[in-house]
Amino acid sequence: MKLYTLIWQRFVASQMVPAVYDSTTVDINRGRAVVRATGQILKFAGYTRVYEVADTDDEKAEAADSADRLLPPLEVGDTVTLTVVRPEQHWTQPPPRFTEASLVKELEEDGIGRPSTYASIMSTIVDRGYIEKKEGRFFPTELGVIVNGLLVESFPKIVDATFTARMEADLDHVEEGTADWRVLLGQFYGPFKDDLERARAEMRDVKREEIPTDLVCEKCGKPMVVKWGRNGRFLACQGYPECRNTKEAIQNDEGKWEAMPAQTTDEVCETCGAPMTVKRGRFGSFLACTRYPDCKTTKPISLGVKCPREGCGGFLAEKRSRRGKPFFGCSNWQKKACDFVSWDRPIPQPCPSCNAKFVVKKENKRGVILRCLTCDWKSGADDTEENAA
Repeated sequence: MKLYTLIWQRFVASQMVPAVYDSTTVDINRGRAVVRATGQILKFAGYTRVYEVADTDDEKAEAADSADRLLPPLEVGDTVTLTVVRPEQHWTQPPPRFTEASLVKELEEDGIGRPSTYASIMSTIVDRGYIEKKEGRFFPTELGVIVNGLLVESFPKIVDATFTARMEADLDHVEEGTADWRVLLGQFYGPFKDDLERARAEMRDVKREEIPTDLVCEKCGKPMVVKWGRNGRFLACQGYPECRNTKEAIQNDEGKWEAMPAQTTDEVCETCGAPMTVKRGRFGSFLACTRYPDCKTTKPISLGVKCPREGCGGFLAEKRSRRGKPFFGCSNWQKKACDFVSWDRPIPQPCPSCNAKFVVKKENKRGVILRCLTCDWKSGADDTEENAA
């Protein structure tokens, strides 16, 4: 019955029109003070009469938020019962970062791409390192900013959203037989060939650029320069390849390049016994031997939680997938000796229900949620709201 109901509700809802809401602001006269309630009034239920999507925790939280914002129909002069007043001050916030859903919506509104190409667009910008995903939102990387700037400077017409949308429409005309593909290709390729030749001659070669600094290599005494690598900017000795001394680079408040201070640790290299320091790589931070490149020993950074797999003996550390999404796995995971992984961050806090050694933390729109992987214990945003009520 549950399965049949689910299928029936989804099918019928897919044939119904959207719900209609009035965004409403109500000012309530309270003597010397005026309080304001903002929310929405349901004018037409639409498909929500049959089905409301709330499969994931985030969707359930969003559905609950929508329910909390619903206001009853009100008229001027109505008497209302004031139950709670929140003295809050709101500041204008910047637009939120794109999520996969909001980016697809933006592409649809601009007429870019097709449903069959949206998935490849998402995977391409992540796989090539143009953006990184943090807590479900897209953040541009330094590589993405540089590539975007170079393309806008050298190919302004092609990277324009209107060009892509117009090209989609022109291809539809070719498919319908109302346009000649040879004419369309000629109109595109002529200007593009000129732009391509000009870019080959004038575009910056970022990989070969060297930014001079006031720093001196402590190994050979030659100047240090800032170069571009696959993990971003770094300091390198100008005596390369004779001297391979490199350091992580940062810019100070004055815009000058400096060497990032080494993060010392209590860890000792298992190979040579030298101290280990924190480095940053393609898949996040890790521990590396201070005698690099003579010693290339590395190891992940522990979260302070031991692996729950019996007999494993490893510890849990943060890692990144090939698409840049962070996850948490056992230190023996790359050795294929342990397959424990978690998308939620483990924290060294015992479960109050089953006494498990750790719980995991997840953040969503409603706050932080802690839960146990061993039992059904959960605590966080829902409990906080119940306590407040």
